[in-house]
Amino acid sequence: MKIAVLLSGSGSNLQAFIDKQHEGVLNAEIVLALSNNPDAYGLKRADAAGIPTWAQDHRRYSCREKFDQAMLAVIKKSEAELIVLAGYMRLLSTPFIKEFEGRIMNIHPSLLPAFPGAKAVAAAADYGVKLSGCTVHFVEEQLDSGPVIIQAAVPVPVAEDPKLTLERIHRLEHRIYPQAVQWLVEGRLKLEGRQVILTESSQPKVFARPDYDLNSQWLVFPPLEQGF
Repeated sequence: MKIAVLLSGSGSNLQAFIDKQHEGVLNAEIVLALSNNPDAYGLKRADAAGIPTWAQDHRRYSCREKFDQAMLAVIKKSEAELIVLAGYMRLLSTPFIKEFEGRIMNIHPSLLPAFPGAKAVAAAADYGVKLSGCTVHFVEEQLDSGPVIIQAAVPVPVAEDPKLTLERIHRLEHRIYPQAVQWLVEGRLKLEGRQVILTESSQPKVFARPDYDLNSQWLVFPPLEQGF
């Protein structure tokens, strides 16, 4: 399966895809990396991996739809079958989403539907949650909505710096996001209403078992499989 990755910043999730691809557990080809920020470090990661890039400052376009049309033209030319949002900090327009309906994934640093938006980790900390985490979901028009594919949870110690919480969440993002894409590549994700059903595989599963170290406790569902 050919994948186009959209990013706005460091591209750490793009790097996770690249690494899993090199390890032979992600059976997908990243054919294009796109950004609305020509200075995004993620573009350097793509260049280093030999992935074609496209970057334009969205502010040069008269509206969101015009910018998205430009992206769509390049994505279609790349023959990408799936779009992966990896720290892409802009809402997609309705025509863009409809063009790739059911074929756009996003990752968000909270246990959705709680704390959507750009400041999710800080908002969760301010609320006083005891568990935070991340969610991979299919993209719909509403912000950070869409059916949930996989989630990972981490404990949030009292008064922990949100930056430290985010670091631990990022480590899990880099595992569950490639896993979700691999499930789609294998044709194992079925959508029934808002429920994403994962069909069984013959591959061995690695269940997420927390230990006693608050810095590494985590729980993932559905469980990760071999190599993720």
